[in-house]
Amino acid sequence: MATPQIFGQHEPNTLAQLHDVASRAERAALMADGHLGYVMPIGGVAAYRNQVSVVGVGFDIACGNAAIRTDLTRPQLEGGSRLGQLADEIQETLSFGVGRKNRADDAPVGHALFDEPAWDAVPNRHERDRLRAKARDQLGTVGSGNHYVDVFADEADRIWVGVHFGSRGFGFGVAHGFLALGQNRTWGERVPERETLLDVRTPVGDAYWQLMNLAGRYAYAGREWVARKVVRIIGGREEELVHNHHNFAWVEEHGGERLHVVRKGATPAFPGQKGFVGGSMGDDAVIIQGVATDDPGVRDLQARALYSTVHGAGRVMSRTAAVGKRTRQGRVLKPGAISREMMLEWVKRKGVVLRGGGADESPHVYRRLPDVLAAQGPTVEVLHTLRPLIVVMAGADEFDPYKD
Repeated sequence: MATPQIFGQHEPNTLAQLHDVASRAERAALMADGHLGYVMPIGGVAAYRNQVSVVGVGFDIACGNAAIRTDLTRPQLEGGSRLGQLADEIQETLSFGVGRKNRADDAPVGHALFDEPAWDAVPNRHERDRLRAKARDQLGTVGSGNHYVDVFADEADRIWVGVHFGSRGFGFGVAHGFLALGQNRTWGERVPERETLLDVRTPVGDAYWQLMNLAGRYAYAGREWVARKVVRIIGGREEELVHNHHNFAWVEEHGGERLHVVRKGATPAFPGQKGFVGGSMGDDAVIIQGVATDDPGVRDLQARALYSTVHGAGRVMSRTAAVGKRTRQGRVLKPGAISREMMLEWVKRKGVVLRGGGADESPHVYRRLPDVLAAQGPTVEVLHTLRPLIVVMAGADEFDPYKD
């Protein structure tokens, strides 16, 4: 096991999680936006020989970001109440929140991925049919928590559409199913959320690998459908697509060895590879690219990072710390640090038109994205800075078990 590469400053419990994961991995790293997760820290990367970590990939398999650059410019959208009208239409047209079905007339229910043979990796027909039906209903839904649809303007006033979400209930079901199987229990049985390493050369490990990759294709299809739907809503045309998972596993070569690399809240950033990284509802986002260089020091740092970078700004407080605890009747058990008024004041100063969103997603609960990017050193470069004009999320009271 190599010494993990750590970017930025982190809480002791986050570092303890990383070192625990690293004790079982061949290589490991932690990005500058890292924070405490389930078993493996968010922002963590771990490489294994012929193994994949179910909890490492996580319960929102293939959560990621997609951004589309359009042919529109900021002056074409701003003026009068135009941004507010577009925000309303996005909110009304798309499905935000937990357990929602895609209610659009052109929902992609007939997508070819529903006929792929990888579905046969689900252990029995009843579970397979149930999971596929849920996946069909939810393809192209956004979810809640930190999942969003944004409209941005870049440094040249070009309009971008950005989205963030994953494989919804499909990935959630796959993760919990194999978490149970990996602990010698039955599919669907609730088991502790603990480290479960599956050997991909075994039948159960191969089945997980097939379904994880199917969830990846599902998430790609859903994000692209949503992003393109929004491009049509705002009256634009697609000119460039930047798309990446940040909760996933890949087979890659590192140090001359073929390894299975798990990224949990980390963006792949090989030299020349582009990525879309969000900040918060009241901060800029960026289009980044892995640096291509002959500098041996930078190349070594990229290699030790397992060619990875941040996936966002990174939380600095939990959801409970942000909003506190209440009874179902609304009685305050523990006050939160962030009020809705604080959140709205921030986004107002930024000039953002916000629909939905809760105080647990306020900019106050995140680091600043320029700081975490700076902590990654010269491994990536910023190609475009995206200023949010419209942010649409699920409502404040929506609970979503599928969020990352």
